Amino acid sequence: MQTNNFSIEFYPPKTAEGADKLRLARAKLAGLGPTYFSVTFGAGGSTQQGTLDTVTEILAEGHVAAPHLSCVGGSRASIRAVLEQFRAAGIRRVVALRGDLPSGYGGGSELRYASELVEFIRAETGDWFHIEVAAYPEMHPQARSPQDDLHNFVRKIDAGANAAITQYFYNADAYFKFVDEASRLGVKVPIVAGIMPITNYTQLMRFSDMCGAEIPRWVRLKLASFGDDSASIKAFGLDVVSDLCEKLLKGGAPGLHFYSMNQAAPTTALWQRLAGR
Repeated sequence: MQTNNFSIEFYPPKTAEGADKLRLARAKLAGLGPTYFSVTFGAGGSTQQGTLDTVTEILAEGHVAAPHLSCVGGSRASIRAVLEQFRAAGIRRVVALRGDLPSGYGGGSELRYASELVEFIRAETGDWFHIEVAAYPEMHPQARSPQDDLHNFVRKIDAGANAAITQYFYNADAYFKFVDEASRLGVKVPIVAGIMPITNYTQLMRFSDMCGAEIPRWVRLKLASFGDDSASIKAFGLDVVSDLCEKLLKGGAPGLHFYSMNQAAPTTALWQRLAGR
């Protein structure tokens, strides 16, 4: 499989056991040669130190790493301090997000939107960071309309983002339509397709309900029909997602960003399937 941009996302582990498991998974995934690894940032920055620790460890292993950075719940001063930590650690990529609202959040952020965060990063650090932002081919669940969401995306690019990563989806047409509409509004940066392997039906439904990703009816019904047969769910999921990836790459997607859930096997299986085509 040839792609200009192949990246893998992790979340910072919460326990020593989780950290050990992630190291093992990362060692296996590193063998696939990704462009970089990204590490998520919890609601309201709740995993800030864990994110930095994980990214620092990845850098020490000789790989490129990009921490997520969210602005919800943060002040300009606190975000400036985080950016200084990133620079001191030698980090050159960052994924800039508004971020999830923490439980009980009452508002009051100095930077309310990802576009404002991107603008702030550029004002503070110039061109030091390669900045990725989020894109939502099927619309952000809190957006007022697809048009509003698209214009919000364009504002993030105009603020200085270098590239975008989409929320995961299973409808290639939604991705291509979003890219075409963004292009008509002047967006020229790469919009990398976010890919979620299918390994657990209940988990996938929960995640998709939260983030607004649509699972096509035929896929939902097929997954539900397998019940607790995890082997069949994984085999069917591999077929569905590898077909999606192939369609995206053939259609001109500039890269794939895999949501690994800190597991090596699902992403490796997809990569191997695509490499054999």
